[in-house]
Parts: sequence; structure tokens; C-alpha cells
Amino acid sequence: MNQEYEHEVPHDSVEDEAEATRRDAGDAESSRASRGWWDRNADEYQSDHGSFLGDDRFVWGPEGLDEAEAGLLGPASSLKGLDVLEIGAGAAQCSRWLAAQGARPVALDLSHRQLQHALRIGGDVPLVEADAGALPFRDGSFDLACSAYGAVPFVADPVKVFREVRRVLRPGGRWVFSVTHPIRWAFPDEPGPEGLSIAASYFDRTPYVEQDEQGRAVYVEHHRTIGDRVRDVVAGGFRLLDLVEPEWPAWNNQEWGGWSPLRGNLIPGTAIFVCERAE
Repeated sequence: MNQEYEHEVPHDSVEDEAEATRRDAGDAESSRASRGWWDRNADEYQSDHGSFLGDDRFVWGPEGLDEAEAGLLGPASSLKGLDVLEIGAGAAQCSRWLAAQGARPVALDLSHRQLQHALRIGGDVPLVEADAGALPFRDGSFDLACSAYGAVPFVADPVKVFREVRRVLRPGGRWVFSVTHPIRWAFPDEPGPEGLSIAASYFDRTPYVEQDEQGRAVYVEHHRTIGDRVRDVVAGGFRLLDLVEPEWPAWNNQEWGGWSPLRGNLIPGTAIFVCERAE
């Protein structure tokens, strides 16, 4: 699971020299920034959050919703023998859980360093370094695809990614992905009371960018409203089956960026889109 962001996606390690701004950022700039950011920050990310994510758990977001309980990909017993693509896999924790259920997962990530952590943890999961907008697989290669905060928040053109996912799925294949809940973009990224007051327009789609002294983006995240996400799903060739907004559980007392029990009990932090490949 890949997740970071100064404003919304839990972003704990902002580059010291980076300037935070809101400006346009296209596909190439966003992809380049994401690869560099994750390569530089993967070590800290896995150190800070590895214990929460585990080595072989499938966690959909900071709330701690576990696929073993949620069954958004289908009952665990139904996963045996299925070919599954995890996009934005990070250290492939979710893929290891899928493998333990008897599935045949492939873990794909843009970051070489994140995949090195996948190798460090181990497990018999194929790893692929590639961009989600240009999946290096044949048409109809997978039964399921999933992404826990991976790729989708960081791309300028999510429909392009969705169409690639549809291409590599077999008919009726399910595509489930989680992102920062869009409403969170209207609030400051603070876990305490200061994070409960609206500070920006929910309707401002201008990307959040951290840039260096030369104006080159070192981190980019793109905001889409709930309506935008639904329209993107449909434009990408999918039917939306469910939209899950996990509630904050009583057992979870952690703070992760702007995610906290205080905020989690009042406003949603994660949105999970359960989709099916349209014919």
C-alpha cells in the first residue's frame, strides 16, 4: 500500500527544500515526481508504517480495514487460483496476503526502492516495475486487480489507468481501489482539532505539488471529487458496484499524517471503489 501526502494522503516526510503549491502537473511530470519521491522515501515509509501494514496483510487504508474481513475482492475462499494484479504495491504486503489465500498475484510498482523492500521481506510473489498507465501485460491476463492507495491518487489521467486495467482484466473482472476520500481535500492535513475546519474549496481540482528551487515537481497528487471518480470509473470501462467509506474502528488509536481517531470519527478519510469490468 502506497500512501503519502502533505495535504491528504499521509505524507510524513516532505522534502526539506520543497515548496508546497497548487498548480497544474501533467502525466509525465507527475510520473517522474512519484518515482523519485518514492525511491527517496521508501525506507522511511516502511520503517514508520511497516508494523501497521504487516508483511502479509491486506489493509485498505489508515483506518485499518482489512480485506480478510471486508471481502471487497470477493470471499477469501473464492480467490484460490485467480490471477490478481496489485497496482502500486509498495512492498507487496497485500500481494502476500493474496498468495496466502491461494491466488496468483503480481505486484506492480513505479518505485524501484519500494520493490527492493518487497524483496527484503520475501515471499514468492512476482514483482514488476512499471507505470500504471502502461501496464506491461497482455489483454485479459488477470481475473482481479486491486490498489490500496497506489497509483490512482498520483496520476494526472486516471481514466488512462482505468482503461489499462480494463484491458488486462478478463470479462467480468473486478477492480477495487482505495484513495483519500475527496472531502478531505477541503480540510487541513492535521490530526487535531485544527484539522476540522474547512480551509479550501472541495471543488478546486488544482493538483497539490511540492517543487524544488528550479520549479521541478518532486511530489504531485491529484484531487478528484466523488462525482469525478464515478465518471472516471465509467469512462474507463467499468461499472461501479459499491463505494465503501470505512469508519474509524475503536481499536485504532494511531495517527498517520492527517488521519487520527478524532477526525476519523467525524469525517471519512478513505474511499474504496468496487468496480466490475463492463463488457
